[in-house]
Amino acid sequence: MPGSDLFTGTLDLLILKAVSWGPRHGYAIARWIRETTADVLVAQEGVLYPALHRLAKRGLLDEEWGRTDTGRQAKLYALTRQGRAQLRAEAERWSEYSAAVTRALALSGF
Repeated sequence: MPGSDLFTGTLDLLILKAVSWGPRHGYAIARWIRETTADVLVAQEGVLYPALHRLAKRGLLDEEWGRTDTGRQAKLYALTRQGRAQLRAEAERWSEYSAAVTRALALSGF
């Protein structure tokens, strides 16, 4: 869904969810999004990294240099306490929103 406003609007939520189990580097976050959505959503670098920096600036993610599982040096992103609270709030809001859209689309007449 490249270029989709829907994806752009949910990218922050997906990033927060991706790091909710522990620190991840950017490539691992993008891979998690792609694999979890069965290749429907793909986070391109040009969109992903600005979003990661924006979330860190807002205090929702911590950034720290570390090693990947393959031993490479990379910036790792971890959820802060504020980020965890934001994830809970946004996930609840998304559930309500998606249920409402699903109800609207289920109406016959097209």
